[in-house]
Amino acid sequence: MFSSMKYIYEVYKEKSFSKAAKNLYISQPALSATVKRTEEQIGAPIFDRSSNPIRLTDCGEKYILAIEQILSIQNDFTNYVTDLNQLETGSLSIGGSNLFSSYVLPPLISEFTRLYPKIHVDLLEESTSRLEQQLLTGTLDLIIDNYVFDEAVFAKHLYQEEHLVLAVPKALSINQTLEDYQIDPAAIRDGSFLNTGFPSVPLISFQDEPFVFLKTENDTGERGLTICQNHGFKPNIILKLDQLMTAYNVTCSGMGISFISDTLVACVQPHPDVLYYKVDDSKIGRNIYFFRKQNKYMTRSMQEFLNLASRKSQL
Repeated sequence: MFSSMKYIYEVYKEKSFSKAAKNLYISQPALSATVKRTEEQIGAPIFDRSSNPIRLTDCGEKYILAIEQILSIQNDFTNYVTDLNQLETGSLSIGGSNLFSSYVLPPLISEFTRLYPKIHVDLLEESTSRLEQQLLTGTLDLIIDNYVFDEAVFAKHLYQEEHLVLAVPKALSINQTLEDYQIDPAAIRDGSFLNTGFPSVPLISFQDEPFVFLKTENDTGERGLTICQNHGFKPNIILKLDQLMTAYNVTCSGMGISFISDTLVACVQPHPDVLYYKVDDSKIGRNIYFFRKQNKYMTRSMQEFLNLASRKSQL
């Protein structure tokens, strides 16, 4: 019924079939036939052809009003898409664990909103498993994590590399025999602890000590178990948690040893009741990625945020 509206609207504007046909680069008979087919679909004439110039019938006035409403909606949507592509409107939802949402994402979001103040950004803090589910359902546009998700489902964008270190309550007596292996937090922050000049602690020294672990659906939990197994023992796990920051805080309270990331050490003030050790294992290094759903359209705001994160990670 509205497939030929541009032809009918041109006749309405010109009040003449001949002038409208000329503007539309079609013959007058073809234009007349097009209008006639629409009138037959409606079941009533749009134009009163007995008057000169032609004028609208009552039905025609309603039809033209409908055309103008359709054109207005089309124009509004075209403007919206233009604004969206130019980051003049839109939204972005990002998720991360406690560590990432508390320390890594805020400065990135702050810079992004400074550059694109009209983009509304939502930040969600959740466990890795819940973040994965919300990314899958489309609730979130992006998540940041060090877990390796299914690449058939999620596309990944590298943020930066990180490494695990051992955080040990200072009160544990085992530390007295391992003083040569203790690392200054400043060396962890600047990455120099990775140099060969910093010796790795014999991890088996801690085989009888209490450990605080993350659950195995978390990458740190998986890696921690593998690292201990690689060094010949099964850790004495007294508590399993969802968040790396929580595990570290439990270590700070003196309750048990935890594997933490150098990202965490770089973000928080060193705790006076914690000692840090380097571990020699192929599993200590991993990547932090931003993930998005594979078949979800990548908006301009998503792309620009990833570009910003990439620039910041290289500083």
